[in-house]
Amino acid sequence: MHLEPAWLTDGLEHLQQRHLTRPRRLVEPLGNGRSRIDGRDLIDFSTNDYLGLARDSRLADAAAGAPAGAGASPLVSGRSPQYRQLERDVAAFENTPAALLFPSGFAANLGTVAALVTRDDVIFSDRDNHASLIDGCRLSGARVQIYQRDRLDELADQLAQAASAPRRLIVTDGLFSMDGVLAPLDALCDLADIHDAMVLVDEAHATGTLGASGRGTSELLDVEERVTLRIGTLSKAVGAAGGFAVGTTAFIDHLWHHARPQVFSTALPPATCAAASAGLQLIIDAPQRRVHLAELADSFRSHLSRLGLPVPPGPGPIIPVLLSEASAAVETSAALSKLGFFVPAIRPPTVPQGTARLRVSLSALHSQQDIDRLADAISSVIPMEARPRV
Repeated sequence: MHLEPAWLTDGLEHLQQRHLTRPRRLVEPLGNGRSRIDGRDLIDFSTNDYLGLARDSRLADAAAGAPAGAGASPLVSGRSPQYRQLERDVAAFENTPAALLFPSGFAANLGTVAALVTRDDVIFSDRDNHASLIDGCRLSGARVQIYQRDRLDELADQLAQAASAPRRLIVTDGLFSMDGVLAPLDALCDLADIHDAMVLVDEAHATGTLGASGRGTSELLDVEERVTLRIGTLSKAVGAAGGFAVGTTAFIDHLWHHARPQVFSTALPPATCAAASAGLQLIIDAPQRRVHLAELADSFRSHLSRLGLPVPPGPGPIIPVLLSEASAAVETSAALSKLGFFVPAIRPPTVPQGTARLRVSLSALHSQQDIDRLADAISSVIPMEARPRV
């Protein structure tokens, strides 16, 4: 067998022809929303470090005195003091009885979905859910029904038709990571109440950024008490690494025993746990970061509207600039890079065919001047005739 068979080289060539290859960039954070990317200093609009905490020295200081590794799964060798404290800190921050930690947000979604249902059950999954939710649905072995959040009458019919299933589970992103729009959680919870379904919400991109206390879309839309389980990540607004699930003590105990990515993975390192606890405390102590981020998001949406570009509804820090074709997204991203901005091109399979885009990800480290300059740059590199109709 050849070391590089034809299917491998042909597949890579096919990606290149379709403008779908992803470069391996070298990124060095510089502060103030800037990064040195492949040797060039750019204003960075790519990161999910929404509050700028990943670059905050207080998280590094918290981690400095803790061990770097954990050694084994928490079910095998137990939990470090930092691990146990982070569980308590997450539960307190999320205002829930209990929390469970995972190696990543992806692992949290994967393990939680698969642990809640069996092959006899039915999952109802939003068409635009994150890959980790999609893979969790597949791993579960349950029957999966796809719904569109703007056609909830169809979801109601699907739920009614699954009345004989032992369990029904609705899974959704809270803040959709590529569109920047919110899930209709109140309507989903209404349907769950009618049809006796569980509701799982992935708050990865909303934790720390939305809600009066930063608890995400469930808090923002006042449905926290109606959602069965919430998933979050410690690697975005919190500024560290890892994921978590929060809910009742019984549900968390169930996940402790049955969520395989948690059962069979090495525990989060004590240093990572200490950094995450420090990040959560800073979110509590510095709400002005979240306020500043919201102001920047409102301002940038106003800029896009002024430029005649589609403006997705929603209050979050993720704002797409739709360009349809992958080649256009790649070329526009490159043009912005020449002007001093890093705005990544998002292409299939991350988004559906014909919906390639720039994904502008705002951070509290950005200034109003950064936002104004980016809007001017976008105006200069996207000609009027190339802009999608509003």
